[in-house]
Amino acid sequence: MAGTVGFIGLGAMGTEMARNLQRAGYRLRVWNRSAARAEAFAGQDAVACATPAEVGEGAIAVVSMVADDNATRAVILGP
Repeated sequence: MAGTVGFIGLGAMGTEMARNLQRAGYRLRVWNRSAARAEAFAGQDAVACATPAEVGEGAIAVVSMVADDNATRAVILGP
């Protein structure tokens, strides 16, 4: 495997990008505001994380694909 990548934001675009990373051989640590989207990845070389901070643990990179500036601030600066 190529390593672990963190992925935040699993909407229409984020889901496809995350799937492409999986197809390329990366394991994922994922988080989404609606946990069901992250849980859909669990068990497929992916770990659904409880918080955005958990996504980066052991990851070689973290991708954030969220809707707008406010969502970005919430992910980076939130609890």
